[in-house]
Amino acid sequence: MQASANNLNQTIITDHLVAQCKKGEVRAFRELYNAYSEAMYNICLRMTGNTADAEDTLQEAFMQIFRNIERLENAGSVTAWIKRIVVNHCLSHLRKKKVYFEEVDNIEVAEEKAGMDEDSFAWTVSAIKDAIQDLPHGYRTVLNLYIFEEYSHKEIAAMLDISESTVKTQYMRAKDKVRQIIKQKNAIR
Repeated sequence: MQASANNLNQTIITDHLVAQCKKGEVRAFRELYNAYSEAMYNICLRMTGNTADAEDTLQEAFMQIFRNIERLENAGSVTAWIKRIVVNHCLSHLRKKKVYFEEVDNIEVAEEKAGMDEDSFAWTVSAIKDAIQDLPHGYRTVLNLYIFEEYSHKEIAAMLDISESTVKTQYMRAKDKVRQIIKQKNAIR
């Protein structure tokens, strides 16, 4: 019951903020930015891989959000709308950097390997974050979109203009690469 009341309050606040932004009120833009910038920065950082690119991408995305706020018809979907714009700016940034997505067709995607001794690895949050940052951009992008942003393989394929089988393969390879990176770093210790 409490969560439902909080969601209703958040919706009312968001509806009010969006209405004020549509009127061009600077204070409302600042509040909207403050409400969403931290979460959206984290998306940018995960996808671009460094703070400078994340900051630039975030600012560009919010400029577009503010320029186009009047197009938002349903204030209740503002979070999804903002997230979509931020993700699209991240993808545009990666395309400009010529991030390569290896196109594969007719390749069987290996299922999870049962019986891997994952417990022997130091699977700390920090180790996993570091390993993800060490991934090639293509792998990291697919992994982030699937795991953290919760897009389906089909949605990712459409966003990146690659086949769904390529997305699945990149995702599986990314997970394997994360395991390898962690295993290598643990072997050095």
